[in-house]
Amino acid sequence: MDYIIQILGPLLAGTAVTLQVFLLTLLLSVPLGLVLALLRVSHFRLASSIVNGYIWLMRGTPLMLQMLFIYFALPFVPVIGVRLPDFPAAIVAFVLNYAAYFAEIFRAGIQSIERGQYEAARVLGLTYGQTMRRIVLPQVVKRILPPMSNETITLVKDTSLIYVLAMNDLLRAARGIVQRDFTTMPFVVAAAFYLLMTLALTWGFNYLEKRHAVYDE
Repeated sequence: MDYIIQILGPLLAGTAVTLQVFLLTLLLSVPLGLVLALLRVSHFRLASSIVNGYIWLMRGTPLMLQMLFIYFALPFVPVIGVRLPDFPAAIVAFVLNYAAYFAEIFRAGIQSIERGQYEAARVLGLTYGQTMRRIVLPQVVKRILPPMSNETITLVKDTSLIYVLAMNDLLRAARGIVQRDFTTMPFVVAAAFYLLMTLALTWGFNYLEKRHAVYDE
């Protein structure tokens, strides 16, 4: 127990980095994913095709490869040529990647709404934007909670990939202590931290699902 207390400091510092990446990614990728989904289902063929290609690219290549490209290769891309520090590079990679996944979740939710509701809204004189905001999206939120829960929990675990940019996240902090002290106990404590974070998310999404299920009764 004394040893666990001793290593809690660096592990908590690593957890803070992990939570920063998680929260910033979630706050930025969810609204971006919604915008991409709306463009994906829009009647603008060019925009829909571009978004479709973007989603295919981001979902078809590994997140780690995208992160390495943004950090190492982006500075050499013509016109862009921007060198990002490790933390912003990680955030950009995570946001662009997860926005593609969230976009598909939102798209599936939007397309699950019966076509008759769009027609009824048109009869009532509502514009497309008003229909989305007042009728479609409130129903979509309820339907996408389970896949959003799974994707958000996956995001917590994927934050461990930032070790490739030498960022001192929870897993990197645990590995450094293991290499220093020749004991696997830091990995056990780190696993407990990840489990606590995913447990909190599971409880939160379960609460949201039960709250929205009330309106089905």
